[in-house]
Amino acid sequence: MTTTPTAAATATTDAATTPDTHAVRRPGRRLDLTVRALQILLALAFAIPSAAPKLVGHWSAAESFDAIGWGDWLMYTVGALELAGAIALVIPILSSASAIALTGLMAGAFVTQLTVFDGEYALTPLLFAVPLVAIAWTRRRHNAELLALVLRRRA
Repeated sequence: MTTTPTAAATATTDAATTPDTHAVRRPGRRLDLTVRALQILLALAFAIPSAAPKLVGHWSAAESFDAIGWGDWLMYTVGALELAGAIALVIPILSSASAIALTGLMAGAFVTQLTVFDGEYALTPLLFAVPLVAIAWTRRRHNAELLALVLRRRA
């Protein structure tokens, strides 16, 4: 004896299997682990070899920022932004926003390399920006979560 599904049951099954076009898909496990590893590597790269020399006023960082002509305050500010971005990069709800902010910082570094240092290391900020954009895109669902959290706290 065979039974045919009712129209309501068919509609329910179709709705359950049809992906919601407005929802942001979560990445697969392999992609999630790859992006997580990338986040950790970039966080370490921003915190240790990039932010640390600026925050301790190492001569190499001070020399570069003297060439820019804006003084030590910019060196310490950029160092603090890089360190904050590195920390936020490994906090799930902040990861996408951090990647976006660090990409903006890399855009500024790129322009500075072109205009002040004659493009000597202009490719370096671009090499950092590419994986940052990938992280921002992959973790974009966290932006909605972060916004909802901020709005909830304001209310």
